[in-house]
Amino acid sequence: MTELIRETKETKIELRLNLNGNGKSNISTGIGFFDHMLEALSKHSGMDLELFCEGDIYVDYHHSVEDVGIVLGQALYKEIFPIKNVERFSNAVAILDEASVECDLDLGGRPYLVYELPIDGAIKDFDMELFEEFFKSLVFNAKIACHLVLKRGRNKHHIAESAFKSFAVALRRALAYREDEIPSTKGVL
Repeated sequence: MTELIRETKETKIELRLNLNGNGKSNISTGIGFFDHMLEALSKHSGMDLELFCEGDIYVDYHHSVEDVGIVLGQALYKEIFPIKNVERFSNAVAILDEASVECDLDLGGRPYLVYELPIDGAIKDFDMELFEEFFKSLVFNAKIACHLVLKRGRNKHHIAESAFKSFAVALRRALAYREDEIPSTKGVL
C-alpha cells in the first residue's frame, strides 16, 4: 500500500494505492467524468484506489487532472519498482460500442508516451486534450512507456473510456507474475 499527499497552490491530493487489490475505488476530484474514468482504471487494472483532490476547478480542470496524473504515477512507481518477476511488456485493446483503443506498455523504467487519440472537443465541460495531459503525467512519473492509439471510434465518451480501460488491462497484464526475476536481456532495469 502506497500513500501519498501532494499539496500545491493549485491542488491538494491524497492518494492510497494497493496495486494488488480487487479493483475497489473511492474517488473524488470534483470532476464527474474524470472520477468515472479513474473508477474504470481501478476496476479493470485490479488496483484499489482511494483518491481525493481539491483543486482550483473554478479556473479549469487542467491543474487537477495533471496533478492527479503526477501523484498516481508516483504511487505506481513506488509499487512497481524495483521491477522483478513480472511480464513487463503487454498489450490490450478495449472497446465500447464503436470505439476501439489499443494500449501497449513497457514497465522498463524508460518513460515515453505516444498518444494518438482525439484532443479536440469536450465531454460535457471536460476538454478532451486533458486526457493526454493526464497520461503524460502518469507515465513520466511512473517511468513506464505507453502507446495509446485509437483504432476506430466517433463517440468521445466511448473513446475516452476505451483508453482508460485498455491502459488498465495492459497494466494488469504487464504486472503478471513471471519466473524470470529480471525481465531484461541486460539483467537490470
